[in-house]
Amino acid sequence: MSKKDKTNVMRVLEQKKVDYQAYEWDQVPKASVDFPIYKTLVTYGKTGDHYVFVIPTEKYLDLKAAAKAVGEKNIHMLLEKDLLPLTGYVHGGCSPIGMKKQFVTVFDQSIEAFDQILFSAGKVGFAVQVSPKDLDRVLDYQLAMITKDKED
Repeated sequence: MSKKDKTNVMRVLEQKKVDYQAYEWDQVPKASVDFPIYKTLVTYGKTGDHYVFVIPTEKYLDLKAAAKAVGEKNIHMLLEKDLLPLTGYVHGGCSPIGMKKQFVTVFDQSIEAFDQILFSAGKVGFAVQVSPKDLDRVLDYQLAMITKDKED
């Protein structure tokens, strides 16, 4: 990947000396992926605070469990139109790393079972593979059981 193709997420990972592998989405199926792909969801609570949740792509965010994890009575998904001004990322290119502001971030506890995970590199069509063990070098986050298998 050329220097001009690097995203802010990749730059942060390099600055913190975190090993990562960059992918373009069209490369992912060819990469014999044996680790899960995670998505980044942004929410807001009754208090007006914003929260970031990172969950496996095949799962759904359990809003009640997520609210409990951050000490809110309930939370709601952020509207797509509010995502870019709040985070600096567009829908489909949102990453937990490198947002305009650091929000309370919760990863699904399932990351503990994997040596590597893949999530957005902060630009539509780009992803990074990292070790969950390295995430605390670039991000303050907590773990919680915040997913469910089907949508309500």
